[in-house]
Amino acid sequence: MLKDINKVPLWLRILIPVVLIFVWFGAGAVGGPYFGKIEEVADNGFVGFLPKSAESTAVNDKLEKFQDDTTLPGIAIFYSDEKLSEATLKQIDAEAETVADIEGVSGDVSPAQLSDDKKAALVVVPIVSDAALDEVVPEVTAAYKEAELENVDFRITGPAGFAADLNKAFSGIDGILLLTALAVVFVILIVVYRSIFLPIIVLLTSIFALSASILVIWYLAKNGIVSLNGQVQGILFILVIGAATDYSLLFVARFREALYAHTSKLDAIVDSYKGAFEPIIASGGTVIVGLMCLLLSDLGSNKALAPVGSIGIAFAMLSALTFLPSMLYALGKWSFWPFVPSAKPAEAKKHKARLERGFWHKVGTFVEKTFRPTWIVTTLVLAVFALFSFQLKADGVEQSEFILGESTAREGQTQLNEHFPGGSGSPAQLIVPEDDVRAAVKVIEATDGTDTVVAVATGVDAGIAPLGSYAAEIKSEIRKEVEKEYKALSSFERQFAPSVDSVVASAYPFKDAKVKKVDGLVALNVTLDDEPDSQAAKDTIVALRKNLDEVNKGILVGGPTAIQYDTIVASQHDRAVIIPTVLVAITIILMLLLRAIVAPILLLASTVLSFMATLGLAALLFNNVLDFPGADPTVILFGFVFLVALGIDYNIFLMTRVREESIKYGTQKGVIKGLVVTGGVITSAGIVLAATFAALGVIPILFLFQIAFIVSFGVLLDTFVVRSLLVPALIRDIGSFVWWPSKLKDKK
Repeated sequence: MLKDINKVPLWLRILIPVVLIFVWFGAGAVGGPYFGKIEEVADNGFVGFLPKSAESTAVNDKLEKFQDDTTLPGIAIFYSDEKLSEATLKQIDAEAETVADIEGVSGDVSPAQLSDDKKAALVVVPIVSDAALDEVVPEVTAAYKEAELENVDFRITGPAGFAADLNKAFSGIDGILLLTALAVVFVILIVVYRSIFLPIIVLLTSIFALSASILVIWYLAKNGIVSLNGQVQGILFILVIGAATDYSLLFVARFREALYAHTSKLDAIVDSYKGAFEPIIASGGTVIVGLMCLLLSDLGSNKALAPVGSIGIAFAMLSALTFLPSMLYALGKWSFWPFVPSAKPAEAKKHKARLERGFWHKVGTFVEKTFRPTWIVTTLVLAVFALFSFQLKADGVEQSEFILGESTAREGQTQLNEHFPGGSGSPAQLIVPEDDVRAAVKVIEATDGTDTVVAVATGVDAGIAPLGSYAAEIKSEIRKEVEKEYKALSSFERQFAPSVDSVVASAYPFKDAKVKKVDGLVALNVTLDDEPDSQAAKDTIVALRKNLDEVNKGILVGGPTAIQYDTIVASQHDRAVIIPTVLVAITIILMLLLRAIVAPILLLASTVLSFMATLGLAALLFNNVLDFPGADPTVILFGFVFLVALGIDYNIFLMTRVREESIKYGTQKGVIKGLVVTGGVITSAGIVLAATFAALGVIPILFLFQIAFIVSFGVLLDTFVVRSLLVPALIRDIGSFVWWPSKLKDKK
C-alpha cells in the first residue's frame, strides 16, 4: 500500500493537503462569527422541554387559542414587615399602565392582590413567552422601583422570573464556557506534548470542527429543522471540543510512532491512517448511535440533542481525519519540535528503551503478574460503589433550585410562599368542555389540595372570572362591607338607599365578565394549596385528573406542576426504552469492529459497571456533601449516553490495538503490549475529555453541574481503572477465547 501511495504524483501529494487546510480555515472564518449569533436561534423557554405526548402539552397547545400571545406569568411580590396601606396598594396599581406599555408585556397587568396577613401583595404581569425575558423582567423591575414604595421591598418571580434568571445563567455559554474549555485543553496539550506546534494544531482541529458544526446547525435551526436551547448548546460545545481532541490525540500518537519507523512523512501519515481510521470511525459512530437513540425520547430537549450532537461528532471525526493529517503532513516530524521523532536506528532504540522504562510498562508488568486479583478486586470495589447508585434522587427538583447561587426569582418565591397559598401565580390550567364547567368546578373544589377556581374571561380588566365558592367568597366579603355601611345609616337614610343586593351586584368587580369559549371549550385556572414544585402539588394534579375523568375524559389538566409531573413520567419511560436500545446498538458496533462476540460483551459490561459506580459516588456527593435537593430526571439518561458512548471509546482505542498485537504475538502478550502502547494517549484523551466536561460547571445551572461531575468523574474512572486495570487483567485471564467466534480465538 505504501508503495502505491508513493507512486502518486508529487504535485497531487502537495495539492490535496493544501486544499484541505484552506477549506478548514475557510470553515473557521465563515463559521466563527456564528458563535455569537447562535443564541438568536436558541429557545430557552419551557415549551421546548415539554414531553410531546403528555396531557400538559395538549393543554399548552389549546391555551394558545385563548390568548393573543403565548405568555408566561411574571409575579411581582411586594412585601413588608408591616401591613400594607391602601395608599401603598394604590401606588402599586398606578404603575400598572407603565408596566403594560413595556415591550414584551402582553395584556393587562392585574390589580394588586392583598395577602390574608395584609403584609404582602402580588401583581400578575403577563409577559410574551418568546420575548427576551432577561431584558423585559429588568424593565418591569425598574418600572416598579419608580413607584418609590416606602418600607416595601419587591421581587419578580413566577415562571417568567425564573425563565429570566435561567436566560441570564445561560448567557455565558458561548463565551465563558467556550474559553474555559479551550484554555483547559490547551494547557493539558502543552503538558502532554511538550511542544509548541502540536497543541495549536490540535486546538485548531477542535475549533474548526465546532465552527463548521455551528454554521450548519445555525441554518438548520433558523429554518426550523432542528431545535436548540442553552442546555443543548453547552453540551454541543463540550462534546465537539472533547471528541475532536480525543480523535486528534489518537492520530498524533500513531503518527509519532510511525515517524520512528518511517523516514518518509507520507509513509508515516499513511501508516497512521491505517491504525487510526477504524477506531476513530467506530468511536465516533458509537457516540452518534448513542445520541440518535435520544430520538426515541418523549422530551423535546432530549430529542434536540440527537441531531445537533451527531452533527458535531461527525465534524469532529472529519476534522481529525482531514485537517489534522494535512497539517501533520505539511510540518512532518517538526510538528513535535523541540522533541522531534526520528527513524534513525539510534533514536528508535532510545524511544523503545524509554517505553520499557516508562510508567505504562510498569502498569503492564503489574497486570501481567497479578491479572486475576486485579480484575476481581477492581470489580468488587466498583460493584460496592454501584450499590449506592439507587440513592441518586433523580425525580426532579423545584423550579427555584434550577439555578445555583443568587436568584431573584427564588427570593421572590420564598416571600410568595410565606404570604400566599403555595400555588399562587403558578395555577393548574384546565381545558374543559363548556357543558361540563359546573360539574368540573364541583369536583375541583371537592379535591384536596385546591384553593380557588377562575375562568379565562372577557369584559373584565383582569381577564378572569372567579367561579364556584371563590366567586361566592368575593361577594360575601362585599356584602359584609355593604351591610356594615347600612348599619351606620339612619332609618330615614335607609328609606332612600338602594337595596343591599343591588349594591353588592354593582360593586362586584366581575359583573360584566363573560367566560371565554373557544371551539366549545373553556380554560380554567386552579390555584393549589401547595408550592407548585412540591410532591403534594403533583399528587393534587394526579387526583384532579383521576376525579375529572369521571366527569369527562376530555377534560385536560396542565400547568407548571403538571408539566413537571409529566416530565418525570416521560423521563422514566425514556430510560426504560433508550438505555437498552443504546446497549444493543453499541454491542453490535463492537462486534462488527472486533469481529467477536465475547470481547464486546465484556467491554460493555465493564463500562456499565463503571457508569453505575459513578452514579453511586455522585449520589454520595450530591446527597451528603453538597446537599443538593435532587437531580433532573434526565441526568441519569444523559449521563448514561455520554459515559457509555464516550467511555466505550477508550475500550475501542485499546481493543483495536490489542487485536492488532494479538494477531502478531497472541492474546496474552498482545493485551499487555496494547495496554503499554496505548496507555499514554488514552489517559491523555481521558483527562482532556474529563476537563472539557468539567468546564460545564462554570455555568450556574444545577443540571449542567451534575452532568459535568458525572461525566468527568466517570471518564476518569473508566480511563484509570476500567481501561488500565480491569479490562486488560480480565482479558489476560480469559485469553484468546475473548475473540470467539473469530479464528483469532485459536491464537494463544
